[in-house]
Amino acid sequence: MDVPTKLSLEQSFNLKVYEEQVKGLSQDQAQTFLLEVLRQLMIKENVIKHLLKQV
Repeated sequence: MDVPTKLSLEQSFNLKVYEEQVKGLSQDQAQTFLLEVLRQLMIKENVIKHLLKQV
């Protein structure tokens, strides 16, 4: 299976938007932001696993 590893144009744009947003954050704000992103990625992983079990 060939897994895509490149970002789409829309994803690249969104990444640039996030980059601009985090430039002005304090260290505490950046850590909070990072933890929230990781939490959301874990939820996404759980949803994907759940959906794959349903197939």
